[in-house]
Formats: sequence, C-alpha cells, structure tokens
Amino acid sequence: MSTLLRDFWYVAMPGKNLKMGQLVGKKMLGDPILVGRREDGQVFAMRDICPHRGIPLHHGWIEGDGVCCCYHGWKFNTEDGKCSHIPSMTEFEQLDIQRIRVQSYPCREVQGNIWVYIPSNFNQINQLELPPVPLIEGFGNILPQISETLHFACHIDHAVIGLMDPAHGPFVHTSWWWRSGPRKFRVKEKLYEPVPMGFRLVPYDMPVSAKPYKLLGNKVSIEIIFELPSVRTEILRGDRHQACAFTTVTPIDETQCEVHQSLYWTIPWMGLFKPILRSLTLQFLGQDRDVVIKQQEGLVYNPPLMLIDDADTQAKWYYRLKQEYSQSQLEKRSFKNPVEKRILRWRS
Repeated sequence: MSTLLRDFWYVAMPGKNLKMGQLVGKKMLGDPILVGRREDGQVFAMRDICPHRGIPLHHGWIEGDGVCCCYHGWKFNTEDGKCSHIPSMTEFEQLDIQRIRVQSYPCREVQGNIWVYIPSNFNQINQLELPPVPLIEGFGNILPQISETLHFACHIDHAVIGLMDPAHGPFVHTSWWWRSGPRKFRVKEKLYEPVPMGFRLVPYDMPVSAKPYKLLGNKVSIEIIFELPSVRTEILRGDRHQACAFTTVTPIDETQCEVHQSLYWTIPWMGLFKPILRSLTLQFLGQDRDVVIKQQEGLVYNPPLMLIDDADTQAKWYYRLKQEYSQSQLEKRSFKNPVEKRILRWRS
C-alpha cells in the first residue's frame, strides 16, 4: 500500500526551468508525467505515455495547442488530452479520434513554481472544486529570486522530517563561516498551534542580537508554517522589508523525492548577492541530503525508530496528520486536525 498522499498539489519544477515550447518528462508519486510550456506561455501536464505504442511523449514536440508524438505524429490537446490529429488516417477511416485521449493533470504556475495536482481518482476531478494552490501570503505575484531543486534518495517522510527537525542543526549545518567552533546549546521554547492542514510556529520577534535580520527593519518577526502534504513556509517580516524561504518536497516514488526551495525578498539591492545566497542555499540543502543518504545505510535493515518529546514532536504531528488525512479520505469525511496548541522545548 502506498504511503504517498494524493489529492494534493505538488511542485513539479521551478517555472524558470521550463522554457517556451519545452517538454519535460517527470515521475511524480510513481506516475509518468509530462510537463510542458506552450508558445503562449501556458503550462500543462499530462500522462507521459502515448496510448498508441507507449512511447513517452516528452520525446515529441509542441505544435500549437497540442503535443505531437515522435513515433507517428499523433497529436493530443494540452488542455484535455484528447487526440486531435492522426497523420496516417484517411477520409475512409471511421475512427472517432477524440475518443482517444491521454490523461491530463491540473497544472498551475503560481509565484514562480509549476504545480501539478495528483488525484487519487481521475474520474472525480472537478476543476472548480480543486483545493487552492499553496500561496505565500503577502508576496503577491512576486517571483522567487532563487529557486533550487535537489534529488534526495529517500522516502519523502525522511526528507520532510529533516525540514522540521529543530535539533539537527548544530551537527548537520556547519561550515567554516558558521557554527565552526565548539557547539553551544541553549534551551529553545516556542509556541505552536494548528492551521487548517498542519501547524505553525506562532510568530515571535527575533532577538536584537540577530544582526542579519536588521536588513528587514528594526523589528523583525518569524513565522514557520507546515501543511500537508509537504509544504514549509518560513517568513521573516520586518517594518521595512520581508523575506521568505518556501520549501516543498515532491515524491518521485516510494524511495526517492525532490526538494524544491524558493527564496523571496523585497529588498531591491539584495539581488547583488544572489550568487552567494544561491551557493549557501545549495550547501544547506546538500547537507540535509547527505545526512539522509547516510541514514539509508541503516534503514535497509528496517530497524525500529524512535521519536521523543519535544524535539521530535513536529515529526509526530506530521505522521498523525498523514494518518488522519488518509483515514478521512477512506471514510469520506472532513479532515480533523489532530494537532493541539502547545509549547515545545528543546536544546540546540
């Protein structure tokens, strides 16, 4: 039985990585998915298999409002997947080609990311009843200044838990310029509360000693939100500017996933430091990736795993959220958030 959650929007790729007229073959939650951008800029997604001879459609090309297969030139509409042209057919053929179709997926481009909705049942997709695409409030239509994607050779759960784990930082995220000296641990005490499909760190003011945050203003607050299936939003709000690290995890299958991170800010001159910030982003994500790859060496033996209070409480919440969501879908009832408001304490 799959442990991957369907009926959610997942990031396929950053919008900047998909050019006009380009086709990209992806695997998302085990499904072969074609993501493309028409010459008019519209993005689309469909099953990456031609129903004629089974060749992946990403080997073909875009022609107007359709995708053409590289094998026999069959053309499929990018919106509904219906076949619109078979070059080899003559006027004597009686075949209704519009009955031939490739399954299409809802696809949206929002705030610089391309999202694909992965349903549990294609026959029950209603475009008017789809949940909204995750949106970063307060950033409007701004595009990310930095967008990076890393492949993680692990189940999505291990990647997601790594994103919310507050205790691994002093051991995993070190470098010559940061946390290079002796480890100094302090007790952290933070208030968390439920949100519709997850939980959040209730906003609090950053300490005056956190000098880098002064770029955003004299008074800076931080808020971190996690919502199913795998969306983490960290927002820094100052009295002059704001910034956001937006991270999502998309399963490729049960054994691997992609971590997408986009950075947004409203400081105009910060663009001068994009090369440095991009390098730091890749280093940070790379450290998380490297540690979960090491973790796989032990997980192949299927050992029992432990989660403790309070440092691992967010991980516990994640599993409970997944369980409740799956159960609510099975019982065809409304989702009931199992997270309760509470203070978490840990040392890091």
